[in-house]
Amino acid sequence: MILPVIEFPMDDVLELGAVFCAALSGGLSAIRKSFDIFGVLVLAWATGLGGGILRDVLIGATPPVGISSWRLVVAALAAGVVIYFFHPRLERMRRGIIVLDAGALALFVIVGTTKGLDYGVGLMAAVIVGTLTGIGGGVLRDLLTSEAPLILQDRQLYAVPAIVGASITAVLWREGWLTGWTQLATIALIFGFRLVSLRLGWTVPGPWSGRRGGAGSGRM
Repeated sequence: MILPVIEFPMDDVLELGAVFCAALSGGLSAIRKSFDIFGVLVLAWATGLGGGILRDVLIGATPPVGISSWRLVVAALAAGVVIYFFHPRLERMRRGIIVLDAGALALFVIVGTTKGLDYGVGLMAAVIVGTLTGIGGGVLRDLLTSEAPLILQDRQLYAVPAIVGASITAVLWREGWLTGWTQLATIALIFGFRLVSLRLGWTVPGPWSGRRGGAGSGRM
């Protein structure tokens, strides 16, 4: 028996959770940079809603929810306020940012992929949109704080968990198995994949250097 596909209200809850988690990580980054409260709120908004804005522009869902949904905007700003007043001690912030970022990545990938599928963009495009939704806010956060984006930093597995999760979501949708439980399981998989890869030091391969001396041989 095939369980019914997840209803849209669940996607609303997931997106609110994703925005809040991502905005918390943006607020923590702002605190680390000693931003004032306006800077904390701006970075929380940009981190929480940047990926969703990129997603909606790509699939033609305009105006993007990042500027049209008051619930998402309030969630992002509320996260900024929470971080401003109740942020942890400075020495613990880096770990907190990584954990929050992993949670936001997992939630955004699911939301982005399913919304792309709802708009009929096709499986491959939905995987790409889901991946960009997951990584977009974090990249914008790092650029605004003059940090190397995590997707490029130290060859970490950041985009890889997003691609895996988006691909699984697209396959589950195609087979009619995308339910609340399978969504939660995929979220846990992405989140765990990201944190375990950091814990064990998994990285993607670096540049291939070719055979020794090949670059300097002078042959055409």
